[in-house]
Amino acid sequence: MFSKILIANRGEIAVRVIRACREMGIQTVAVYSEADKDALHVALADESYCIGGPMVKDSYLNVTAILTAAKRSRANAIHPGYGLLSENADFARKCKENGITFIGPAPEVIEKMGDKDEARRTMKEAGVPIIEGSDIIEDVSEGIAIARKVGYPILIKARSGGGGRGIRPVYKEEEFESNFYSAKEEASAAFGDGALYIEKFLTDVKHVEVQVLADKFGKVVVLGDRDCSMQRKNQKLIEECPAPALSKEVRAKMYEAARNATSAVSYVTVGTIEFLLDKDQNFYFMEMNTRLQVEHSVTEMVCGIDIVKWQIRTAAGMDISFNEESIHLQGRAIECRICAEDPDTFMPSCGKVELLHVPGGHNIRFDSALYQGYSIPPYYDSMLGKVIVAGKNREEAIRKMRTTLSELIIKGVIHNSEMHLRLINNSEFEDASYTTNFMKKHENI
Repeated sequence: MFSKILIANRGEIAVRVIRACREMGIQTVAVYSEADKDALHVALADESYCIGGPMVKDSYLNVTAILTAAKRSRANAIHPGYGLLSENADFARKCKENGITFIGPAPEVIEKMGDKDEARRTMKEAGVPIIEGSDIIEDVSEGIAIARKVGYPILIKARSGGGGRGIRPVYKEEEFESNFYSAKEEASAAFGDGALYIEKFLTDVKHVEVQVLADKFGKVVVLGDRDCSMQRKNQKLIEECPAPALSKEVRAKMYEAARNATSAVSYVTVGTIEFLLDKDQNFYFMEMNTRLQVEHSVTEMVCGIDIVKWQIRTAAGMDISFNEESIHLQGRAIECRICAEDPDTFMPSCGKVELLHVPGGHNIRFDSALYQGYSIPPYYDSMLGKVIVAGKNREEAIRKMRTTLSELIIKGVIHNSEMHLRLINNSEFEDASYTTNFMKKHENI
């Protein structure tokens, strides 16, 4: 097992990893930007190093500075968290070159699954259902010809990256050219790769993902599934575990597809296979996230397994000590992402936390790096934390989330907890009929 881990991230996820490491008896190293000198993860780690200016390119994406801190602190592993460098194959490769374990899959796997075009081909070969689409398109005329064949609506998608960037829906041919160039420009700016491909745009579908854990001995265990359909512009808002729309038969088939996908790339550690589920219960591979996900917490509440600890253990070469049959999913869990943003305009907010009250009680969790008196900087992702609740059934979990959101107090910064209350009180959420199209249909919610 590792003796010291550097966390190449900030905020809620850095705190989450530090907590897991402490419980495992592993020392931790925090890195921080000049804007994050008073951040909670800096105070909680055993040691910390400033790695640059406030902008992420100068600090949290500064590979040289992070590796220098790892060498200086004698850390023997780096946990990348989520976002930032977590799916950067070059970073994973440089860790390996410097004799430091990257807590994640091999760089070749990150590369293959990060290339959405390559991922599609790999999944098809593994027998995993994929959405009708194309290989990389070279220009507008080729794209239009393919779109005619596939049939509108279609999605123009970036080969690289994630987080909803470089994706454009196109509903008719007249819209194709402008969306092609805007997607290309956004993808080039965000990922340094403007390559695009086309997929059939499936509307009014469920976004369901399967959490997997794999070790270096080839064992793959499914830890459960999540519904992530409540989202805005491809950004998830609410997640729940397990997905309420899945029948027993379809769940079994989806788990088998997830295991096949994981084995096909010789995957090791924690990963997530994302699917789209249509109204007829047909499912299609969407992408593989080769990292820990924001919403891992909601799965932990149901499966009873600390996913971060097992991510660390499998990265260290340990075998998985339990079987899928021994996992007994208990009840239902729901997670709401609390963000520093105006719930009506979705404009980001920042400010000083003047008053903070975190709800408590049985099966209630608030994963966050907030504390009273903390000033939220304007340079980073707007997520303040995650409210997670669990109940013996979905109805109880919904009631508990209502109560918990009503008790959450964050004064001094605008946040979206009231919006979440409106979402979970909506009849489409209550009966689980909501799809990825929900926020578009309810723009004024």
